Amino acid sequence: MEAIEAILSRRSIRKYTDQSIPEQVLTELIKTAMNAPSAGNQQPWQFIVLDDKKILKEITNFHPYAQALKNAPAAIVVCGDLNLEHFKGYWLQDCSAATMNILTTAHAKGLGAVWLGIYPETERITGLKKLLTLPEQIIPLAVVSLGYPAEKKEPAARYQESRIHYNGW
Repeated sequence: MEAIEAILSRRSIRKYTDQSIPEQVLTELIKTAMNAPSAGNQQPWQFIVLDDKKILKEITNFHPYAQALKNAPAAIVVCGDLNLEHFKGYWLQDCSAATMNILTTAHAKGLGAVWLGIYPETERITGLKKLLTLPEQIIPLAVVSLGYPAEKKEPAARYQESRIHYNGW
Protein backbone atom coordinates (compact mmCIF):
# COMPACT_ATOMS: atom_id res chain seq x y z
CA MET A 1 0.00 0.00 0.00
CA GLU A 2 1.40 3.40 -0.94
CA ALA A 3 1.77 6.12 1.69
CA ILE A 4 -0.98 8.44 0.42
CA GLU A 5 -3.42 5.56 0.05
CA ALA A 6 -2.62 4.38 3.60
CA ILE A 7 -3.19 7.85 5.04
CA LEU A 8 -6.42 8.53 3.15
CA SER A 9 -7.97 5.10 3.76
CA ARG A 10 -6.96 4.59 7.41
CA ARG A 11 -9.85 4.42 9.87
CA SER A 12 -10.13 3.78 13.59
CA ILE A 13 -10.84 0.07 14.04
CA ARG A 14 -12.17 -1.14 17.39
CA LYS A 15 -13.19 -4.75 16.62
CA TYR A 16 -10.62 -7.46 16.04
CA THR A 17 -10.35 -11.15 15.25
CA ASP A 18 -8.65 -13.55 17.68
CA GLN A 19 -5.55 -13.78 15.47
CA SER A 20 -2.39 -12.84 17.34
CA ILE A 21 0.06 -10.31 15.94
CA PRO A 22 3.54 -11.67 15.22
CA GLU A 23 6.35 -10.11 17.26
CA GLN A 24 8.14 -9.03 14.08
CA VAL A 25 5.09 -6.99 13.04
CA LEU A 26 4.95 -5.28 16.45
CA THR A 27 8.66 -4.53 16.14
CA GLU A 28 8.11 -3.04 12.69
CA LEU A 29 5.38 -0.78 14.09
CA ILE A 30 7.76 0.51 16.73
CA LYS A 31 10.58 0.95 14.19
CA THR A 32 8.34 3.24 12.15
CA ALA A 33 7.29 5.08 15.32
CA MET A 34 10.94 5.72 16.14
CA ASN A 35 11.43 7.12 12.65
CA ALA A 36 8.98 9.95 13.34
CA PRO A 37 10.28 13.51 13.29
CA SER A 38 11.15 15.05 16.65
CA ALA A 39 12.23 18.50 17.78
CA GLY A 40 15.99 18.73 17.55
CA ASN A 41 16.04 14.98 16.87
CA GLN A 42 15.60 14.48 20.63
CA GLN A 43 13.42 11.33 20.25
CA PRO A 44 11.98 11.56 23.80
CA TRP A 45 9.87 8.44 23.52
CA GLN A 46 9.52 5.06 25.14
CA PHE A 47 7.17 2.26 24.04
CA ILE A 48 5.49 -0.53 25.97
CA VAL A 49 4.07 -3.51 24.09
CA LEU A 50 1.06 -5.04 25.80
CA ASP A 51 -0.19 -8.51 24.95
CA ASP A 52 -1.38 -9.68 28.37
CA LYS A 53 -5.21 -9.85 28.19
CA LYS A 54 -5.52 -9.08 31.90
CA ILE A 55 -3.55 -5.84 31.56
CA LEU A 56 -5.43 -4.83 28.41
CA LYS A 57 -8.77 -5.37 30.15
CA GLU A 58 -7.63 -3.51 33.28
CA ILE A 59 -7.11 -0.33 31.25
CA THR A 60 -10.84 -0.28 30.49
CA ASN A 61 -11.51 0.22 34.22
CA PHE A 62 -10.06 3.75 34.16
CA HIS A 63 -10.36 4.68 30.47
CA PRO A 64 -14.01 5.03 29.44
CA TYR A 65 -13.29 4.89 25.70
CA ALA A 66 -10.89 1.91 25.70
CA GLN A 67 -13.42 -0.90 25.32
CA ALA A 68 -11.63 -2.02 22.12
CA LEU A 69 -8.84 -3.36 24.34
CA LYS A 70 -11.14 -6.10 25.66
CA ASN A 71 -10.82 -7.99 22.37
CA ALA A 72 -7.46 -6.64 21.15
CA PRO A 73 -4.60 -9.13 20.92
CA ALA A 74 -2.06 -6.35 21.54
CA ALA A 75 -1.50 -2.65 22.14
CA ILE A 76 1.41 -0.25 22.18
CA VAL A 77 1.68 2.45 24.84
CA VAL A 78 3.46 5.55 23.58
CA CYS A 79 5.17 7.48 26.37
CA GLY A 80 7.18 10.65 26.65
CA ASP A 81 10.41 10.38 28.64
CA LEU A 82 11.07 13.72 30.32
CA ASN A 83 14.71 12.70 30.93
CA LEU A 84 15.21 12.52 27.15
CA GLU A 85 13.50 15.84 26.49
CA HIS A 86 15.92 18.59 25.47
CA PHE A 87 13.27 21.06 24.28
CA LYS A 88 10.68 21.42 27.03
CA GLY A 89 7.13 20.58 26.02
CA TYR A 90 7.93 19.17 22.60
CA TRP A 91 7.67 15.55 23.80
CA LEU A 92 3.94 15.84 23.18
CA GLN A 93 4.36 16.67 19.49
CA ASP A 94 7.15 14.14 19.04
CA CYS A 95 5.18 11.29 20.61
CA SER A 96 2.07 12.27 18.65
CA ALA A 97 4.03 11.94 15.42
CA ALA A 98 5.29 8.53 16.56
CA THR A 99 1.72 7.47 17.36
CA MET A 100 0.53 8.49 13.91
CA ASN A 101 3.32 6.46 12.33
CA ILE A 102 2.12 3.40 14.28
CA LEU A 103 -1.46 3.92 13.09
CA THR A 104 -0.47 4.37 9.45
CA THR A 105 1.93 1.43 9.46
CA ALA A 106 -0.64 -0.79 11.17
CA HIS A 107 -3.15 -0.01 8.42
CA ALA A 108 -0.58 -0.60 5.68
CA LYS A 109 0.23 -4.00 7.26
CA GLY A 110 -3.45 -5.04 7.26
CA LEU A 111 -4.03 -4.39 10.96
CA GLY A 112 -6.79 -2.39 12.56
CA ALA A 113 -5.87 0.18 15.19
CA VAL A 114 -7.31 3.00 17.23
CA TRP A 115 -5.61 5.83 19.15
CA LEU A 116 -6.80 5.84 22.77
CA GLY A 117 -5.80 9.13 24.35
CA ILE A 118 -4.26 9.07 27.82
CA TYR A 119 -2.58 12.48 28.21
CA PRO A 120 -3.74 15.00 29.52
CA GLU A 121 -6.48 13.14 31.45
CA THR A 122 -5.17 12.83 35.03
CA GLU A 123 -7.22 9.72 35.89
CA ARG A 124 -5.96 7.89 32.80
CA ILE A 125 -2.34 8.95 33.37
CA THR A 126 -2.46 7.89 37.03
CA GLY A 127 -4.20 4.61 36.21
CA LEU A 128 -1.70 3.64 33.54
CA LYS A 129 1.33 4.74 35.58
CA LYS A 130 0.14 2.57 38.47
CA LEU A 131 -0.87 -0.43 36.32
CA LEU A 132 2.43 -0.51 34.40
CA THR A 133 4.64 0.78 37.26
CA LEU A 134 5.94 3.64 35.13
CA PRO A 135 8.81 5.73 36.51
CA GLU A 136 8.06 9.33 37.49
CA GLN A 137 9.65 10.83 34.35
CA ILE A 138 7.58 8.66 31.98
CA ILE A 139 4.30 10.26 30.81
CA PRO A 140 1.90 8.04 28.86
CA LEU A 141 0.47 9.86 25.84
CA ALA A 142 -1.61 7.16 24.16
CA VAL A 143 -2.46 3.50 23.95
CA VAL A 144 -2.76 2.18 20.40
CA SER A 145 -5.13 -0.78 20.36
CA LEU A 146 -4.14 -3.29 17.67
CA GLY A 147 -5.56 -6.37 15.96
CA TYR A 148 -6.61 -7.90 12.69
CA PRO A 149 -9.86 -6.13 11.75
CA ALA A 150 -13.21 -7.78 12.40
CA GLU A 151 -14.94 -4.73 10.90
CA LYS A 152 -14.50 -2.78 7.68
CA LYS A 153 -14.96 0.95 7.36
CA GLU A 154 -14.98 2.89 4.14
CA PRO A 155 -12.53 5.78 3.79
CA ALA A 156 -13.86 9.05 5.16
CA ALA A 157 -13.89 12.14 2.95
CA ARG A 158 -12.52 14.74 5.35
CA TYR A 159 -11.02 17.27 2.96
CA GLN A 160 -12.59 20.71 3.55
CA GLU A 161 -11.38 23.45 1.27
CA SER A 162 -13.05 26.07 3.52
CA ARG A 163 -10.41 25.36 6.17
CA ILE A 164 -7.48 26.28 3.95
CA HIS A 165 -6.04 29.81 4.13
CA TYR A 166 -3.13 31.26 2.20
CA ASN A 167 -0.72 33.88 3.51
CA GLY A 168 -3.02 34.77 6.39
CA TRP A 169 -6.56 34.25 7.57
